[in-house]
Amino acid sequence: MSARLVIMGPQGAGKGTQASRLAEHLAVPAISTGDIFRANIKGGTELGALAQSYTSKGELVPDEVTNAMVRDRLGHDDAGEGFILDGYPRNAAQVDELDSILGDLGVALDGVVELIADRDELLARLAKRAQVEGREDDTPEAIERRLDIYAQQTAPLTDAYAARGLLVRVDGIGAVAEVTDRLVAALDARS
Repeated sequence: MSARLVIMGPQGAGKGTQASRLAEHLAVPAISTGDIFRANIKGGTELGALAQSYTSKGELVPDEVTNAMVRDRLGHDDAGEGFILDGYPRNAAQVDELDSILGDLGVALDGVVELIADRDELLARLAKRAQVEGREDDTPEAIERRLDIYAQQTAPLTDAYAARGLLVRVDGIGAVAEVTDRLVAALDARS
């Protein structure tokens, strides 16, 4: 089965959960840009300090910082046999940069999985997550905004990956194990 994957989908579609489960199934690391940011900030790296200078002001980390962190992380030994990228790429420039990073490593993406879900279902899931986890950034307005940003900036990337023959769309609604089974079956069907 393919081991160099990107997992995409709107906030609340279950990307983090499914990336972890799929990574365990494939025995490759799940690499989340959020985790990379937190690790660099906690580790006091130069890139971490730069990222924190943006996040502390509530701003998005610029592409060049994100790209540098992803380039560094994909160069680690544990990613040599594969990985699942969660949260990257988020825009067309990052797609180009990922192509460059992988080209420099002498590898290519094996597939891109998009978890799809109805917007009303996503809003309900995120409202529940906000209650359970007490996440201040999950206000109804913020959730709507992030879903709109995804639709405008990230969703078009799936068309580009579909044109390359890399995209697999999987229904992200249902029990966690059922969604994982659908993911694995969809990836197996591509192999």
